[in-house]
Amino acid sequence: MGSTENGTWSIGELAKACGITVRTLHHYDEIGLLTSTQRTPSGHRRYGERELRRLYRIRALHMLGIPLASIAAALERSAEDDLASVRELLDRQLRHVQQHAQQVRSLQDRLGELLNRLDASAMPTAEQFMSTLEMITVFEKHFTAEQRQQLANKREDLGAEKIEDVKQQWAELVEEGLSYVRAGTSVEDPEVQDWVHSWDSIGELFHSGEETKAAARAAWQENSHAISADLPWSAEDMLGLMSYLQKARAQ
Repeated sequence: MGSTENGTWSIGELAKACGITVRTLHHYDEIGLLTSTQRTPSGHRRYGERELRRLYRIRALHMLGIPLASIAAALERSAEDDLASVRELLDRQLRHVQQHAQQVRSLQDRLGELLNRLDASAMPTAEQFMSTLEMITVFEKHFTAEQRQQLANKREDLGAEKIEDVKQQWAELVEEGLSYVRAGTSVEDPEVQDWVHSWDSIGELFHSGEETKAAARAAWQENSHAISADLPWSAEDMLGLMSYLQKARAQ
């Protein structure tokens, strides 16, 4: 973004360059969030680099779900030009974006399936449209913003290599559990109880807190067909496995 007139911007120039409205900047000024420190001889506002950095922090914090009423206090607790506080904010924003990026990639895959159907001169089925709509809403419906952030943080802490390793372990546990279901093995069997312990140990890597676990189970129960579309097992098999797992946990 190029600056004008001695490295400052008018309110209109700043709004246009940052993709926000003049009305928004006026509102920030009215509530004391962002006040221009310079004026032209005719009384018009001019914004400098310091105001620009503060504007970025305001927008970033608001993006993270912090209400405007709380942002002023958050900004006062850290020095505007402190590199550590800027890094912390950027790290938080990056984690937030990465979380949404993963959801977007899942949705991307579903939309790609719809487009492939069109490329083959075939209208996507109602089921394909519906499963895509389910994928759009499942996380927003079942997980709070805080829980979604916790899940994203857990994934980041584990790292890509560990996550791939855990996925393989989980797939093996699914196959083991399905073998118990198909064989009609009692949920009281010691081997089944060892399997439950291994299953829950993997879950602990991703789900912290009973509320998050409950949300994950509800999301699965209500969206099993959409979620199973990306898995090598049928929704019926997975629902049967989840029912078996719940009974085994109750022992």
